Amino acid sequence: MSKTIGILGGMGPLATADLFRKITCLTKASCDNDHIRVYIDSNARIPDRTAAILSGGTNPVPEMTSALRHLEACGADCIIMPCNTAHYFLPQLQAKTETPFLSMLAATAKTCAAKFPGKTAAILGTKGTLATGLYDRALEGEGVAFVLPDEAERDTLMHLIYDVVKASKPLAPEQGTWERLLDGLRARGADYFILGCTELPIVADSLPVAGPFVDPTAELAKAAIRFCGCETLED
Repeated sequence: MSKTIGILGGMGPLATADLFRKITCLTKASCDNDHIRVYIDSNARIPDRTAAILSGGTNPVPEMTSALRHLEACGADCIIMPCNTAHYFLPQLQAKTETPFLSMLAATAKTCAAKFPGKTAAILGTKGTLATGLYDRALEGEGVAFVLPDEAERDTLMHLIYDVVKASKPLAPEQGTWERLLDGLRARGADYFILGCTELPIVADSLPVAGPFVDPTAELAKAAIRFCGCETLED
């Protein structure tokens, strides 16, 4: 029997839809029946992860656990989360289930090491993701050099993520903001950019600016496809 994927989503809904689209688009398939069965719980009631980490906001783990139980009941063979910051809570969630979680951080770090040897990454993400050092540790484990946004650049990232994408505002007016952010990081040694928040691939797709970029959502999609025994279009 073919393996199935469970998406623990809703963090946010657009990022969840983006992950499902990338699973579909990146699977090597010649007909509908070649695609993987995917269960999605887009639980938009999950409290904000950055607020929980940085300012004592509501613990998201109970709602995340509720979604996990739904996916287990469906029979998912693996669980993936389209939210980088949520990976801070992954050890707690993994302890609650025997169903394996696949890490977008690990998948991304391996891709950086393989595709950009000797180059320096800039880690883009929420203040929660950056404060926890989630990507720092993953990249260090693969021997990948990186630079981090300064405080003003982190404010800019939070604006793009929360005030624009999550608020369903148009991205076109932010073209200059996005360009200045990337130019500032290039000036400090960045050769490429990790889109380390699942709203940021939506920004990069909407605002044409030279990268290169590593998309953790796409890397997670490919890891899940391969876990299920299927091939990606890159294989």
